[in-house]
Amino acid sequence: MLMELLSKAATVAMLCFVVSSMLAMGAGLTATQIAEPLGNVRLVALALLANFVFMPICALALEKVLWLDESFGVGLLLLGCAAGAPFLPKLAELAKGNLAFAVGAMVVLMVVTVGYLPIVLPVLLPGVTVNPWEIARSLLVLMLLPLCIGVVLKARYENVATRVKPVLDWLSNVSLILLICLITAANITKFYKCSVHEQSLRGCCLSHSALGSVGCSADLTREQSESWHSVRANATLPQRL
Repeated sequence: MLMELLSKAATVAMLCFVVSSMLAMGAGLTATQIAEPLGNVRLVALALLANFVFMPICALALEKVLWLDESFGVGLLLLGCAAGAPFLPKLAELAKGNLAFAVGAMVVLMVVTVGYLPIVLPVLLPGVTVNPWEIARSLLVLMLLPLCIGVVLKARYENVATRVKPVLDWLSNVSLILLICLITAANITKFYKCSVHEQSLRGCCLSHSALGSVGCSADLTREQSESWHSVRANATLPQRL
């Protein structure tokens, strides 16, 4: 009973975090600011390669190397193939990174994910079918729509957007902390049922693989590199943990 209540509370906290953070990001940026960094074709291409080529390969390799149970292997593969997490802009903001590029990259990754998963998952997991509309619907309602509302608010009522943004930032931060605490509490018994060694090893390997992808941008200019290191690490790691 308690675990069920915690799970429901975690769902509410997650929805609150996603919507409030997207509204806050939109209220702080214009459409031009979001689109402008995407003109850097090389940086966008590296982000796409790291998310849709490198990370799925790492997930497949870890599944084989660590001899994971089927359920863990499927879960790891799903996380490795998904991209465009709402944590990306928040962590880029906390890291003082290029927030505009983080938001733009998140949108691009979400759009590509809608078409990517229905094609790739049936190949990697025979017998699995993916409905692209089910993926797109949640992304549109929970992420893109609040983001667009925030951008429109910024464009038409800048004074209002300036006043509400700190409130939205505070709400997203609080809901994120609650989300982490509630998920941990709701699943604490499941953690003990799993092999501690296996899960720790899997997490460490995946984390190092994700962080290792940052190295592929070493030849960028210094300005690009600063943005890349803060955004790239955020784009691959948090959404999969």
